[in-house]
Amino acid sequence: MIPMVDLERQYQLLKSEIEPAIQGVLNQAHFILGPEGEAFEREIASYHGVPFAMGVASGTDALLLALKACGIGKGDEVITTPFTFIATAEAIVYVQAKPVFVDISPHSFNIDVDRLEEKITPRTKAIIPVHLFGHPADMDPILYCADKYNLKIIEDCAQAFGASDHGRKVGTIGHCGCFSFFPSKNLGGYGDGGMVITSDEIVAEQIKSLRNHGSTIRYEHHSIGYNSRLDEIQAAILRVKLRRIDKFNHDRRRHADAYRASICHDEIVLPVELPGFDHVYHQFTLRSPHRDRIMAALRENGIASAIYYPIPVHLQRPFLKRSGTGQILPHSEACAMEVLSLPMFPELTETEIGIITEVINNVP
Repeated sequence: MIPMVDLERQYQLLKSEIEPAIQGVLNQAHFILGPEGEAFEREIASYHGVPFAMGVASGTDALLLALKACGIGKGDEVITTPFTFIATAEAIVYVQAKPVFVDISPHSFNIDVDRLEEKITPRTKAIIPVHLFGHPADMDPILYCADKYNLKIIEDCAQAFGASDHGRKVGTIGHCGCFSFFPSKNLGGYGDGGMVITSDEIVAEQIKSLRNHGSTIRYEHHSIGYNSRLDEIQAAILRVKLRRIDKFNHDRRRHADAYRASICHDEIVLPVELPGFDHVYHQFTLRSPHRDRIMAALRENGIASAIYYPIPVHLQRPFLKRSGTGQILPHSEACAMEVLSLPMFPELTETEIGIITEVINNVP
């Protein structure tokens, strides 16, 4: 069996460092907002070249707290992509704002920047570009629109830790960058976790307060906040993995090159890496009108695959109720019918890639 992700292989690789890190937290018995979390925040900030990084409980909470800290609320509109995990749009709804969906580019799977400006209204207050599958969104046109219309940019970097757009690391280009440390992510913990980075001191202080019940001084509360804190054990594990994230991402890129070199099928479109962008391949996602046939062949040979995402967010039931059934986003809908993600993790072997690609190439 070749899995989509093999977390056990990575654990065995890092076991001699991870187990002492966990034991150190247990020995000091400081489990919430302690020295491991503070050190991890400093290391994340340093990695990205920004002054502020705040650990939170999940990637979804990172988006939610970033929206709140940027002043997005009831009656506001936030532009985003429908081709993403539902959490991106959920966070907008949590703050009582309205998600406005812009179709994607079928090449990068990211928001189509040429269609962005037409969706901006007087109620638009923010844009959430998603760096999907590890390929950065095209940020310069997004920055242009944000500057022209005085909009906040909150980057959803859940799938793109370490990716860059013309030398700028994702998460550092907008007002806030939001990360997920869900176990399967490029930088993944052993449970839920998230992070917000920013260069805005006011936003940083608001997030520090919001994540801790609206408090920065014990039992003194300045607002209604949330219980959204990255725990010390997760921070300790993530600190170990952070030291290797560039190597892990390099290995993913190497595997993507191997897939490209080996897959030879007339009716498969391979993922692109546009000039100037560094893709970190959280997923290696191809397109084919024979997706289901390819998936079945892989399954018969003990090879996992997955569809990300079979239903675009604008067609999910909660959002149909909000916007009705009239919205047609053809590229998102077409991609949902054809995309298939192959196994992708740093420890994947050349032999395994050879087995996977041989099965794909022999699909009629």
